[in-house]
Amino acid sequence: MTQLEEVRKGNVTPALKQVAVEESLAEEEVAELVASGKVVIPLNSCRAAIHPVGIGEKLRTKVNVNIGSSEDFPRVEIELKKAEMALKYKTDTIMDLSTGGDINDIRRQILDKARIPLGTVPLYQAAIKAIAEHGTIVEMTEEDIFSVIEQQAQEGVDFMTVHAGLTSKAIGRLQNQGRVADIVSRGGSFHLACILHTGEENPLYAQFDRLLEIAYKYDITLSLGDGLRPGATADATDRPQIEELLTLGELVKRAWDADVQVMVEGPGHVPLDQIEMNIKLQKRLCQGAPFYVLGPLVTDIAAGYDHIVSAIGGAIAASAGADFLCYVTPAEHLGLPSVDDVREGTIASRIAAHAADIVKGVKGAAERDLKLSKARKNLDWETQEKLVLDPHKFKEIRNKRRTKSEACSMCGDFCALRIVSDFLNPSGKADE
Repeated sequence: MTQLEEVRKGNVTPALKQVAVEESLAEEEVAELVASGKVVIPLNSCRAAIHPVGIGEKLRTKVNVNIGSSEDFPRVEIELKKAEMALKYKTDTIMDLSTGGDINDIRRQILDKARIPLGTVPLYQAAIKAIAEHGTIVEMTEEDIFSVIEQQAQEGVDFMTVHAGLTSKAIGRLQNQGRVADIVSRGGSFHLACILHTGEENPLYAQFDRLLEIAYKYDITLSLGDGLRPGATADATDRPQIEELLTLGELVKRAWDADVQVMVEGPGHVPLDQIEMNIKLQKRLCQGAPFYVLGPLVTDIAAGYDHIVSAIGGAIAASAGADFLCYVTPAEHLGLPSVDDVREGTIASRIAAHAADIVKGVKGAAERDLKLSKARKNLDWETQEKLVLDPHKFKEIRNKRRTKSEACSMCGDFCALRIVSDFLNPSGKADE
């Protein structure tokens, strides 16, 4: 049985128990959220001894890190270093998006290295297979796609992005829209090319029941991809995007009816003033299913700093109800991210997620800030280091720039906190 089916039958799984403990919620409350589809716990039934993660309503906003090789950089050791960096900075999940080198070996080694939920986009490997066997992506067959999905499921992949909502009808909307950036989703572009070449429907939509059978068999959480997400702020919230979202809402219901866990992916490049509306629209159309967002990126002109752009949009999106943030690195739009890019992207997204959790009232979020503020007032550097999101950078900067003063080198003897404390609080310590 899947996690969803188990919980609907009244069984409390070990994974659910652990999620409840980590989220400081009652098991009954988490069980109700899972049973209703508002929380997912991605955990392949073939994969043992990983750290279960809950994603969805009332839970801490989670962060995903994308890694993966390309044709130009196919080295597995580099991707494993990226995985190590993501784990060091406490990502909640990892996705392997490899398209170069021995992608089977890369995925299997990441599965062994990262004892947290792992996601993939099986279509990438199916496209590579189609090129090898047929000479072109547009000759990719239904069997090419489903054989890869089954293979990756058997290996233990916990969640899969599937662009099942990119239908012929949605492509018609796109053709009539006149977008600036057309399609920026790699998976979305593969489906579009095949549909226009063959004249046949997207097999992931046409054979969605077959997909559900595999997902049920291995307890795969389906992440319904946004192949028509806007890749330019000028394209945000247009007809093709909404057409796909309407279809995804229907597929969510079909997944739930099959006892398959499901979440929905979202935009994309979105101006600040449209983010909250996009989140609320998704939640409404997809009946509260967890929402997994890339960014959103709130401007198109910040190449090299898109991790900051994404953190701005991610904080707003999560505070409005998004549940899962896919990180963006400084290399977005420029090239394959380096190990250091992974670090910067992970921390930026974790900052956005935590900022949103304070607004959402997630248990422990505001309390952590309060403890940090009291430690800062007391010039308690040891406690501050334990509470910050990046203790490694905290320690690095502190050690390089400290002086003999108890305060930091910015103010030294003129530290406002210390001066005021001498007069307002002669005992010298903030209340614990």
